[in-house]
Amino acid sequence: MSEPNQSQSLARRVSVAPMMDWTDRHCRYFFRLLTHEARLYTEMVTAAAVLRGDHARLLGYNEAEHLVALQLGGSEPQELADAVRIASAYDYDEINLNIGCPSDRVQSGRFGACLMAEPERVAECVAAMHDAAPVPVTVKTRIGIDDRDDYEFLLQFVDKVAAAGCDYFVVHARKAILAGLSPKENRCIPPLRYDVVYRLKREFPALTVVLNGGIESVAQVREHLEHVDGVMIGRKAYGDPWFLASLQRTGTGASDKTRQDIVIAMAEYAAGQIAAGARLHHISRHMLGLFTGVPGARRWRRFISERAGRDGADEQLLIDSLSVFDIAA
Repeated sequence: MSEPNQSQSLARRVSVAPMMDWTDRHCRYFFRLLTHEARLYTEMVTAAAVLRGDHARLLGYNEAEHLVALQLGGSEPQELADAVRIASAYDYDEINLNIGCPSDRVQSGRFGACLMAEPERVAECVAAMHDAAPVPVTVKTRIGIDDRDDYEFLLQFVDKVAAAGCDYFVVHARKAILAGLSPKENRCIPPLRYDVVYRLKREFPALTVVLNGGIESVAQVREHLEHVDGVMIGRKAYGDPWFLASLQRTGTGASDKTRQDIVIAMAEYAAGQIAAGARLHHISRHMLGLFTGVPGARRWRRFISERAGRDGADEQLLIDSLSVFDIAA
């Protein structure tokens, strides 16, 4: 694959990974202020929760978040299809099926990475979701599980699922070890094998293949985009969110927003959310990495962390936090 057009922002081919307990609606709104092009994903929501839970709480989001994808977890085709029909009312841009999470809780529910061992069932799920969805249905997966990590295993999985109507695969370039490693360990102990994902794209040129795992720099993003259609950023985006702005600033996607502008915009957002019943620390916790690498960042994080959870904390705290840098808002 040829190198991407450098007159375009890299963010156009970047997405931010779904991360449990992190990429909630407040986090996604914050990320959208940093990049207007990168695709955002919700936390994983189980199909069962959608069917039985509070739809507005589970599926609601701010219109500013587009492009935004809903990630579902499940292994029952009819249940997933019904969840997709409910979610259709919320106008997501994509519905993604989680075949990558290795946690014990997810495995006990028979979904996530363990489903790589059941490509026929995954294909049935994708087909049912595809029939129910007005938007593309995609799959996020690993390159293998446990000792089933040969390329032929991945090839057969992708071939079967693609035939069911999925032409967009996000591939974490590590295998998942389902017994013996925690989800955190599964994000760093199994070795990254980018070559496997590159090969997948070469052998399935008609599919959209997005690479996930271990991406830490703009240079790495550029390198991967020579081989795949897109990249998905995970913990780097959360720990150093200005990285998303750096990607947005390449080529024609440049933005003149400063970190201080982002804080002020988040204060305006927080005012509305607090009026609707949210607590400031539910919002501000996602912002703590914003000044990573900037002198005074530690003082700024401490200023917010020590105060945002107090009763009555409101948007003014975010404005006041800028005093750490001697900046007048």
